[in-house]
Amino acid sequence: MSSSMAQELLGTSFQNPVLLAAGTCGFGEEIAEVVELDRLGGLVTKSVTLEPRLGNPAPRVAEFRAGMVNSVGLANPGAHEVRKRKLPWLRERMVRARVLVSVAGHTPDEFVRVVEILDDADGFQAYEINLSCPNDTRRGGLAFALDPDAAARVLEGVRRRTERPLVAKLAPNTPDFGPVIRALEGAGVDGFTLVNTLPGLVLDPETGEPALGAGAGGMSGPAIRAVGVHAVWSAAAHTRLPLLGVGGIAEGQDAVQYLMAGASLVQMGSASFWDPRSSGRVVNWLDAAVRRRGLDHVRALVGSARLERKKPQEPGPE
Repeated sequence: MSSSMAQELLGTSFQNPVLLAAGTCGFGEEIAEVVELDRLGGLVTKSVTLEPRLGNPAPRVAEFRAGMVNSVGLANPGAHEVRKRKLPWLRERMVRARVLVSVAGHTPDEFVRVVEILDDADGFQAYEINLSCPNDTRRGGLAFALDPDAAARVLEGVRRRTERPLVAKLAPNTPDFGPVIRALEGAGVDGFTLVNTLPGLVLDPETGEPALGAGAGGMSGPAIRAVGVHAVWSAAAHTRLPLLGVGGIAEGQDAVQYLMAGASLVQMGSASFWDPRSSGRVVNWLDAAVRRRGLDHVRALVGSARLERKKPQEPGPE
């Protein structure tokens, strides 16, 4: 892999811009026999919560024609077990690839307590703060990402407990990214991941029963790619902080759309379920594309979309 693929952001160097998304690769150990993890830019762990979670009732994943829905329920062993058993494995195995730990909670205090447990451990470079999981909203209703004030309270609390970079994961159904981005920048965020899964429901057309044990879930896969690309492009108008694009990436052509829209890194999720080696092929495709286009560096693709931000025309005289 050429050095023209490396990206410098979040206080570290990513050897290439392709990561595995939270919730799709466990803590790395689960897929290490089929994916060359240390050849990727990195991975984002499953979301870590304060207490262990068994997750939602089965079935937890269901396919439909344009993608999949899931309602895993953030199943994970809890922060203490992650620190004791998962992070040491990552420290030994992820030599070149970088690790972001995803953090989730029902309340701002739960996010803070997870960070307090993990922060002085080795094995990761940054946190991805999961403010937007549709299957695990805060107590009282909406996901944190849909309430700028609530999102800022989470970030402010976490920021006081760590000097590690903080990346906020935002929701695809945010009507306007400006308010939440401004609130999180004021709270000390270092970057944004766009987007999480989109709320969705798949029903059995014969019985009317939901395909998932929990009923509704989060939709991912090709069906949300255009939503994710648009979200990155929209967010780029509001911030100069690094953006990480995720949603429906299965091939190099998908990843390059996110880069052109303004993402510096991309994350792959659902594609890994039906093709665990797809991330490696995307790395190869991007490397070849940079050379084929005569570019000095993959950075030249970032924000290169030829899309003008035009204001609506004022109505003229009748």
